[in-house]
Amino acid sequence: MSNLIAKRYVKALIEGKEISELESIGQNLNSVKAAFTDDKFNSILSSPEVCVDKKVELVVSMIETASDSVVNFIKLLGEKRRLNLLPNIASELNEEIAKLQNVYTGIVYTNENLSDDYVKSIEEKFSAKFNVSLSLSQNVCDYDGIKVDIDGLGVEISFSKERLRSQLIDHILKAV
Repeated sequence: MSNLIAKRYVKALIEGKEISELESIGQNLNSVKAAFTDDKFNSILSSPEVCVDKKVELVVSMIETASDSVVNFIKLLGEKRRLNLLPNIASELNEEIAKLQNVYTGIVYTNENLSDDYVKSIEEKFSAKFNVSLSLSQNVCDYDGIKVDIDGLGVEISFSKERLRSQLIDHILKAV
C-alpha cells in the first residue's frame, strides 16, 4: 500500500523536471533515507508528542543543499503525516531515474566466487540483449547453480543443477 502512495508522489515529483534536477532531488532524499536506519530518528518521527513542524525541520536539516521544491515536498509530506514514506519515495525515485537514463543494476547469485571477467561478459551480453546499460554485482550464497536478477527490468534468469537433474530424470522416464 505504501509503495502505491510513494509511486504517486514520485510521479508528481518527476513531472516537468529535467534529469539533472531529479538526480539532485534523489541525492537529497537518499541522504534522508539513510537516517531511517536509526531507531532514535524513527522514534522521533513516529512520536505523537513532537509537533509536525519540528519533524519537518529535523528532516530538512539532514539535507545539505535543499532546493525549494524539496523543502516544500517535505513540508507537504509532513502536513499529510506521511514522512515515514520518505524511504519508499527515495527508492521509487531512484528506479524512475534509472528508467529515464536506461541504467540498471542486477545481482548474480552463485555458490562460488566468479571471476570479474566472467561477470563482465554476462553484463555485456545482457546489456546488448536488453539494449540498456547494466551493472552486475555478485552475491555468493548457497544457490546451487547461477541466477541473474535484474530488478528494474523485471528479469530473472536462473540455471539450477537440481532442476536440470529432475528434468533429465523426467525425460529418461518418459523415453522408457
